[in-house]
Amino acid sequence: MNASTVTSVAHEEIYLHPLPVRIWHWINAVCFVLLILTGIQLRYGDLVGLMSYETTVDLHNWIGFIVIGNYFIWLVYYLGSDRITNYHPVLNARNFITNFFRQARYYSYGIFRGEKSPHRVQPYEKFNPMQRLAYQQVMLIMVPIQFLTGLVLWDTERFAGIVNALGGIRIVATLHVLMFIAFFAFVLIHAYMGALGKTPGTHYREMFTGYEEPE
Repeated sequence: MNASTVTSVAHEEIYLHPLPVRIWHWINAVCFVLLILTGIQLRYGDLVGLMSYETTVDLHNWIGFIVIGNYFIWLVYYLGSDRITNYHPVLNARNFITNFFRQARYYSYGIFRGEKSPHRVQPYEKFNPMQRLAYQQVMLIMVPIQFLTGLVLWDTERFAGIVNALGGIRIVATLHVLMFIAFFAFVLIHAYMGALGKTPGTHYREMFTGYEEPE
């Protein structure tokens, strides 16, 4: 293998994000930001005052329904795709724990020393242990809770049985707000992590092109 071939292989890009995943991602990203902004407006309208309360409620509800539909598109796509391996639950606990703390050390120390990530990204295993655990929690626990509480708050009379089962409207609203806070933190962390590529815009560009350049 000559030097030019080695250089070509070393810089070969990985097709990591198929088009359906990229479309879903950006729809979700825009909707999450709008839900956060309208959620802040709903709770602190007197301070923010960007639009009327009624307009904010309608916008928040419609965006919520878009996100719910988008979630089920994601779910059907991955359940019918071999890329579901990216979200598989942990099967080898010992290896997972070891790799989890190795990745945590990298994010908290190694990355600032110029070290390479211990996780090697592949199309069918693109998430490192910390990402995999985070996305499992978000997509399989937090999102369904937010959907359920959002639907209940959208029409409390229709879902009165669920309201009573969950302990009353105050409990439902509190759960919805707690999930809102968690999603707000997730968006900030997600945006920060997205800037940790070779350049601050590398990973963002990859979500438009679908190709990731190996380290």
